[in-house]
Amino acid sequence: MQTAEERGRTMLQTFVHIYHKEGFFALYKGLSASLLRQATYSTTRFGLYEKLKDWATVGSDSTPPVYVLIPMAITAGWIGGVIGNPADIVNIRMQNDLSLDPLHRRNYKNALDGLRRMCVEEGPKSLFRGVGPNTTRGILMTVSQMVSYDEFKKLVVNVGGMDSKSTGTHFISSILAGLVATTVCSPVDVVKTRIMNSRVRHVPASVILKEAVKQEGILFAFRGWLPSFIRLGPHTIVTFIVLEQLKKYGIGAKH
Repeated sequence: MQTAEERGRTMLQTFVHIYHKEGFFALYKGLSASLLRQATYSTTRFGLYEKLKDWATVGSDSTPPVYVLIPMAITAGWIGGVIGNPADIVNIRMQNDLSLDPLHRRNYKNALDGLRRMCVEEGPKSLFRGVGPNTTRGILMTVSQMVSYDEFKKLVVNVGGMDSKSTGTHFISSILAGLVATTVCSPVDVVKTRIMNSRVRHVPASVILKEAVKQEGILFAFRGWLPSFIRLGPHTIVTFIVLEQLKKYGIGAKH
């Protein structure tokens, strides 16, 4: 939806269009790249953020204040964005490939084949195309997702009177964090996706942003918001609930 030339198609219509035109398994196009992206980008963000929180709370059982959490999230998000950039490019290209005409399709076999071909056909520097918007998104995502989760968790416990270790607390906090993260990151996500999917090299983000606003209006920045939330919401819920359970049983971070 973020890269489609045809406007006005809803998420459900997009699902149906892909199913009828490309088949059921096209809905899982780029799965290997998506898994590789999570294994590099998300693992780095979550692991580094929790480790930094550990260092900041030595000798204390309380979560650091928000002005301490934000720099930690910025650091973790920036590093995660850089590390996950190559897999993110391949993921976007594989998902969008069948929407291109046959002459311009890349036909990557899997994530590793995509990385190899990018290095051979476009040079190793191509692995970091769009790294600026991607690290910006990584920072915004980590701050809006992780810091807001910690703050929502405090609010649910202190105002709502819920147990900080209950699954209900973790569920409510994570779904609210997912809403915040999806909304905050949507504009950068759309621009980043278009840069990574473009066949024209070295197109500045400012040029893509200017053209998109001119042709589609400011709401272009929220194209695909609903499917983004439907993806990020459950992802955030599962990630934080699993993370909290790992903490509960003494695996990973202390807090």
